[in-house]
Amino acid sequence: MRAIDPSVVTWRKSSYSNSDGGACVEVSDDFVAVVPVRDSKLPHGPVLVFPAAGWASFVSAVRGDQLSA
Repeated sequence: MRAIDPSVVTWRKSSYSNSDGGACVEVSDDFVAVVPVRDSKLPHGPVLVFPAAGWASFVSAVRGDQLSA
């Protein structure tokens, strides 16, 4: 897969992000096989790219409160 250019991706803030502007995670639904993730405070910073199936498992674990702090 080619590198993802964050300036041409449609980003949305995660519903689990902090509403006061801190700890904000943005994800993109623009791709079928992968999910790009970035820190909204660093829009030109690094982008992590996860396999879609792995991201779905992570989100399910978060929603099910299956992760410990």
